[in-house]
Amino acid sequence: MDKLKQLRNIGIMAHIDAGKTTVTERILYYTGKTYKMGEVHDGTAVMDYLEEEQRRGITITSAATKCPWEGFEINLIDTPGHIDFTAEVERSLRVLDGTVAVFDGSEGVQAQSETVWRQGQKYALSCLCFVNKMDKVGADFEMTVKSISEKLLANPVCVQIPIGAEDSFKGVIDLIKMRAVFYETKELGATFEETEIPDDLLKTAEQYRKHMIEHAAEYDEGLMDAYVHDKPVDTEMINRAIRKGTIANKLHPVFVGSALKYIGIQKLLDGVVAYLPSPLDRPDIVVHKAGGKGKDKDKEISIKCDRNASFVALAFKITADSHGDLNFLRIYQGKLKPGTRVLNVNRDKKENITRIFEMHADERKILDSAVAGDIIAVVGLKETLTGDTLCDPKSPVCLPSITFPETVISMSIEPKAGTESAKLVEALADLKREDPTFECKIDSETGQTIISGMGELHLEILQHKLVKEKGVHVRVGKPKVAYKEAITRKSQAEGKFVRQTGGRGQYGDVVLVVEPLLTEDGHWSHDIEFVSKIVSNAVPKEYVPAVERGVKDAMGSGVLAGFPVVGIKVTLIDGSFHSVDSSDLAFEQAAKIAVEKACKEAEPVLLEPIMRLQIVVPEANFGAVQGNLLGKRGLITDCRMHGNMRIIDAKVPLAEMFGYSGEIRSATAGRGTFTMEPLSYERVPEQIAKEIIL
Repeated sequence: MDKLKQLRNIGIMAHIDAGKTTVTERILYYTGKTYKMGEVHDGTAVMDYLEEEQRRGITITSAATKCPWEGFEINLIDTPGHIDFTAEVERSLRVLDGTVAVFDGSEGVQAQSETVWRQGQKYALSCLCFVNKMDKVGADFEMTVKSISEKLLANPVCVQIPIGAEDSFKGVIDLIKMRAVFYETKELGATFEETEIPDDLLKTAEQYRKHMIEHAAEYDEGLMDAYVHDKPVDTEMINRAIRKGTIANKLHPVFVGSALKYIGIQKLLDGVVAYLPSPLDRPDIVVHKAGGKGKDKDKEISIKCDRNASFVALAFKITADSHGDLNFLRIYQGKLKPGTRVLNVNRDKKENITRIFEMHADERKILDSAVAGDIIAVVGLKETLTGDTLCDPKSPVCLPSITFPETVISMSIEPKAGTESAKLVEALADLKREDPTFECKIDSETGQTIISGMGELHLEILQHKLVKEKGVHVRVGKPKVAYKEAITRKSQAEGKFVRQTGGRGQYGDVVLVVEPLLTEDGHWSHDIEFVSKIVSNAVPKEYVPAVERGVKDAMGSGVLAGFPVVGIKVTLIDGSFHSVDSSDLAFEQAAKIAVEKACKEAEPVLLEPIMRLQIVVPEANFGAVQGNLLGKRGLITDCRMHGNMRIIDAKVPLAEMFGYSGEIRSATAGRGTFTMEPLSYERVPEQIAKEIIL
């Protein structure tokens, strides 16, 4: 139990270019995990070990490591910041206990900061904030903290404030100890000196400290009593209160520094072990009991982080390897040894775990065993996919899985040499296993292989992987938008499938009602809902699953232009059957006929992915960029000044955004930047829809 109390499973998350990987590299250096400081801009970052990551200077895949700090063990995952690799963030946060959100001190909360924060809140993760890049031109600590409060609806409480900013940034003030901390840059920040707070900052520090104690006191009676009655407040009391508030996800302690200039990382590590939860501090996980009968079937039970209970783990990441898949697991309960036979509840298959590893980026250390709370990698699993639960076959339970966003962009792909077709199919299957936001299918009309992903960069990286890692040289078509179809009103239709070809025939007859399925905010849902309201056995119960299969199969190929139908509720209300000729196949075909007919009468429309766009441009170029956006059917939702740069928030159809990086570079002489993420699906204007359908 003591070892569990000393364990922290944390992730580093942020907007692209906020400095996540640099923070992680400093953590590895100061904890003694590495002996040479890696740099992103030199392509030497340990955690960005892929060739593409080093070439582009961005994180593409989440990398895991374990490092020691002051008697604690920290399992650390560095996640990507680019929205195209959101699956890596989603699956990492799902298995962590806490996070460090890194913010660019000159930009505050940016578009992707909001996305990763929402992902963290979805899993109720405790979070520390680190205001990075305080040495950068335009760094503004107060603005950043204010944006955390206003844009993320968080409760930031400063436990540190900076000494200076931009070129004059040279240290931090620890508001709990009320000491100034100066770092020795010549020694890469490995040593630092604590001194008295400079006189000109003492009053400001006292105001911030008062604010900190006031907020922390809400979570600890002892501190509240001392604060209300003006009694002395000691360090232990404050730390205890902040820890309680942070674990309850009500407080978000704010640290400050500059990873590039080696300032503030050790104090951030102190905050990680002091305030973020151990596996024991997290609430019990509600799981479904699997494989039971009667009342026990799907019964909800709780599992605790107990090393002596039956084994339960979640597979959250797969990396294809020449020696077989490497599966990353978070163990929630029990212990695991090499050679153990486990049950994959989702696939109902028994699997053998042959070896267990502790990971350090792409390096592996063989382990004799692993226990509850650990994040490890294993080999030997053949059938397991991302989000699957592995457990003791004698006590089967099913953990909540991981949900991923839908793909928004697709392109055709084919091997340059016809002899490599089989190799391409195998390579695409590997990529699909590794990346849950990657899809591939054969177009039934053209016979082409279509790959889909989260953005142009995502597909570009996957194409590079096929060539460099899998050795398959490919040709790709132009990127295409992943449109959807939906209906706008209720409709009813009958579908009959009758065939008589001598001997036994085929007979199926159904009446279906279709209606739009909308979310609370009025957008079409991404789901297809099927309900049976059959009375008096008009369609026997055994044929209802076949009707549902037929409905869902028909919805996959659309009614307008061959795009999948979403946001639809289909109700089976009537039908008829033949005691001899009826079959699953007949009812499946009847359902397809009925649902296609009903949808055509329900005024179908085309939907397109709308992207949330944030553009940062010099004020002088604002007019040109704004005009260009409006020409792309863009809607500007917010516009504000930050220094001499203009920040534009907008909603734009994805179809208009191909090649935008080149356009914005030429419009701003290379000084403009933008980030983009999926927002929603909205109706395509009629004139444009006609062109797409034709």
